[in-house]
Amino acid sequence: MEIRIAWSPGEARIAAMDGDTLQDFALWRPGKPDGYGDRHAVRILKSAENMGGAFVSLADGSDGFLTGQHAVGDLVSALVVRSPQGGKGLRLKPIEMAHAATEPALLARGPTPLETIAARYPDAPILIDEPAVTARIPASLRARVVRTPTAFDAHVTALCDALSEPVAELKGGVRATFTPTPALMAIDLDCPENTDRRSRATAQAGVNMAAFPDLCREIRLRNLSGAILIDPAGVTPRKRPALVPPLREALQHDPMKPQALGATALGLLEVVRTRSRPPLHELLNAPHGIGLSALRQIIAQRPTGAPPPPTLKAAISVVRALETDTVALDSFSTTYGTPLRLELAPDYPVNYWSLHI
Repeated sequence: MEIRIAWSPGEARIAAMDGDTLQDFALWRPGKPDGYGDRHAVRILKSAENMGGAFVSLADGSDGFLTGQHAVGDLVSALVVRSPQGGKGLRLKPIEMAHAATEPALLARGPTPLETIAARYPDAPILIDEPAVTARIPASLRARVVRTPTAFDAHVTALCDALSEPVAELKGGVRATFTPTPALMAIDLDCPENTDRRSRATAQAGVNMAAFPDLCREIRLRNLSGAILIDPAGVTPRKRPALVPPLREALQHDPMKPQALGATALGLLEVVRTRSRPPLHELLNAPHGIGLSALRQIIAQRPTGAPPPPTLKAAISVVRALETDTVALDSFSTTYGTPLRLELAPDYPVNYWSLHI
């Protein structure tokens, strides 16, 4: 096993590789932590007994939801158990933690995505090719760091880039299409026409089951969570409950311990996976993610010599997100050789930007 880190301004792409196989993937954005695992002193704003908790305020002015019964006005120690995602704020649970705070305060940061992955593979070296990353590696992991000329070769890059696509090719020619909705993640499986002499239904059931390990790895790599509904390929609804045990077995290697609950009356396979950090598609498609992607592409296209200061023109939300990430902007200036100018473009859609030199 190897943990490989590719750094671009404001973002580390972390790939845990077992030979040529991508086993784990995460994005680490030091300038805008996702808050997962942070410990806070929070103020109770409003009780919500019907929801099993209360709304609270944090030191940065944001709101969250704290489980349990609490009195309005109390200051409570709490742990973030779910980052903001899916249009919902962060979720916390009360903890016992001594502190001297008299107002909402951040008491301690949680583990970074790198620390989370490194803990899963305690013997894996951490390969980096950018000196700027070294200073950001937690002290407890620095003994495992190994310098390499290229952390992400073409193969690793292709595997990681494929995770941004809404489709994935699985074993046996099965194609998975991922469609996020506000309430759940829908996964549709399609497979090639059956040419087996056995009954079509039997053959298709086998094709689905053979693809489940790859599908479960995609769910893990993309960090899909919450309610997940899977529509198997070519199997009649009445025979789909038989697919639940092999799906359950394929999910066993996931550290988040997802559960295959069964099949609905329509034959959709139900999976629930604990929400923790934001799913990959949200990180990539949010204004901050689009801005960081733009920075990475601009660096890749940097002209030789001493280029003039570039100007990134983008939607208001993208510019505002980058303005609040000083780590990304400072890193860009160091790598490119000159500061980046940001220009608001109110008429630009959020997923479009342009570069002016």
